[in-house]
Amino acid sequence: MAALFRCVVQGRAIPFSRGFAVLSRRVITEALPQTQHVRCMGGNVPSHWKSDKQIAEENKVTMTYHPVPEGSWQEGYGRRNAKWNIMLGASAAVLGLTYFVLWKSGAVYLHSTPPLRKGKSSDGAAGVIPSGTSEKSPETEAAPAGIDWSTVPDIPSHAQYLLIGAGTASFGAFRAIKSRDPKAQVLLIGEENRIPYMRPPLSKEMWFSEDKEGVQKLRFKQWNGKERSLFFEPDSFYVEPKKLSHQDNGGVAILQGRKVTKLDASKKKVWLDNGSEITFDKCLIATGGKPRNLPVLERAGKEVSRRTNLFRSISDFQHLDEATRKAKSVVVVGGGFLGSELACALGKRGKKNGMKVYQVFPEAGNMGRVLPEYLSNWTTKKVQAEGVNVIANSLVNSAEFLKNEVVLGLNDGSKVSAEQVVVAVGLEPNVELAKTSGLELDESHGGFRVNAELEARSNVWVAGDASCFYDIRLGRRRVEHHDHAVVSGRLAGENMTGAAKPYWHQSMFWSDLGPEVGYEAIGIVDSSLPTVGVFAKATAQDTPKAAVEESGEGLRSEAEQKAKPSFIPSPQPKVPQEGEDFGKGIVFYLKDKIIVGIVLWNVFNKMPIARKVLRDGAENEDLYEVAKLFNIHETSS
Repeated sequence: MAALFRCVVQGRAIPFSRGFAVLSRRVITEALPQTQHVRCMGGNVPSHWKSDKQIAEENKVTMTYHPVPEGSWQEGYGRRNAKWNIMLGASAAVLGLTYFVLWKSGAVYLHSTPPLRKGKSSDGAAGVIPSGTSEKSPETEAAPAGIDWSTVPDIPSHAQYLLIGAGTASFGAFRAIKSRDPKAQVLLIGEENRIPYMRPPLSKEMWFSEDKEGVQKLRFKQWNGKERSLFFEPDSFYVEPKKLSHQDNGGVAILQGRKVTKLDASKKKVWLDNGSEITFDKCLIATGGKPRNLPVLERAGKEVSRRTNLFRSISDFQHLDEATRKAKSVVVVGGGFLGSELACALGKRGKKNGMKVYQVFPEAGNMGRVLPEYLSNWTTKKVQAEGVNVIANSLVNSAEFLKNEVVLGLNDGSKVSAEQVVVAVGLEPNVELAKTSGLELDESHGGFRVNAELEARSNVWVAGDASCFYDIRLGRRRVEHHDHAVVSGRLAGENMTGAAKPYWHQSMFWSDLGPEVGYEAIGIVDSSLPTVGVFAKATAQDTPKAAVEESGEGLRSEAEQKAKPSFIPSPQPKVPQEGEDFGKGIVFYLKDKIIVGIVLWNVFNKMPIARKVLRDGAENEDLYEVAKLFNIHETSS
């Protein structure tokens, strides 16, 4: 190495570009002077070493080393382009054939964009909108073109969300589903040939309307005079069942006049009364209930059955409305909410056409199972003032048809004769599916047993009158009121989309004996429980009519407003004097000194406060102080 470095110093610097690690003889040779004989201190250069000239000759690069393409470059370019053009054409042909097959099968469709026209948007702003469109819900968007609907079955074979029943609970459910899953496809199956509608007005406002044509069109006037339809949504809101699966934005369809006879939760399948089968992803049972009849009337023969009216549906209302326009007499059997409301409504009609109206029930007074005795007696006087002959403490023991009238034999030996009989003795939950579907029923309360999330089986929920749920405050219950149907349906719909919420809501109910007297209630209201009532003098604003005028909403379960406790000093309670009208008040129902139920008598839009009092569940010794929260003395003189 010493000789090498000495040579490098005497010659020129060795280039390190090819790597110092490999000291090949070529590198050393390049570093030496270009002479044939170089003497170094190490001796002569080996004979096999080569000079720079020799190495350059050996490494000389020539063009013959590279392959030469055949023909000119233009010819090669053309051949390559032709190859890629053939592949592109073949791909386009395959794609076109595939789309043609899909189009012929109806899986896709073609449509053209309609021309624009001037108009208003849904929020009322001026602008341009596609011509040919109407102001309809997104659920009613135009059906895809290119599909021969005559070949599509009327009943779909699958539903993403299947709701059994087309009543209030299903209405609440599909609204919740669509709000959380806007493109959801929801199919309702209802036994009635109608779209979902409100039931409370059938025993209230519909009887007090003077517009006969409006009643025939199923429109009614609220107590504030505002007219509205009985239906939750118009027909145009809903999609035809056969077209539901073809809606880009989903929708809601109703299969009317059909009944589900069997449900298999494990297979996610239901069977209809015509043999059709429908599979589902999620299912809600909202079958509601059916009105009870008296066995004695069921056994009385065909003529008695023809003149016996059960009251639940629009058809029941229309039949009774028509019958009592001509009848000379009618008897209402039952003294609860429905029976008392119908008795007042028919009594009002009887004052105009001379029809005699009777009401028979086993309690001591109207709504005797719910109201304390003094309020029950007051309600009875109100019903009697409407022209109703109230027969309390009476049971129907027999029924027969004599001289064009139904003759009812009572337990005290007396008889009541009438051309028409109205039976309002409660509701039986519609649980026929349990027999064929293996769903659990509650032996004490009736209805399908569900958990806190209203789920009966995996992917199967129950809501409304047919559900027996667990109330964390009041234990297991089954409720038959409009507000419960709406709220439980809404919760079930949310849980069907994955919300997993428990049912903690305390549903309310209300009853109106015409536009001047009404009450709202929440919790367990049972006249067998101890009660404490706090009353004040009523004013002209303490009526159902005034409450609707204030809120603008006839369904008072939907008109709950935020209310704040009152801190206005209230007078101390005193014993009512003769002639004083203490027509409004709060009634507390107690169990083990805990408030479990509240009735707001002619006190309206205070339900949020009642919910809070009930939810707190505190032991209250001075209920008069609790009553102050409802401001019942604000307008008292």
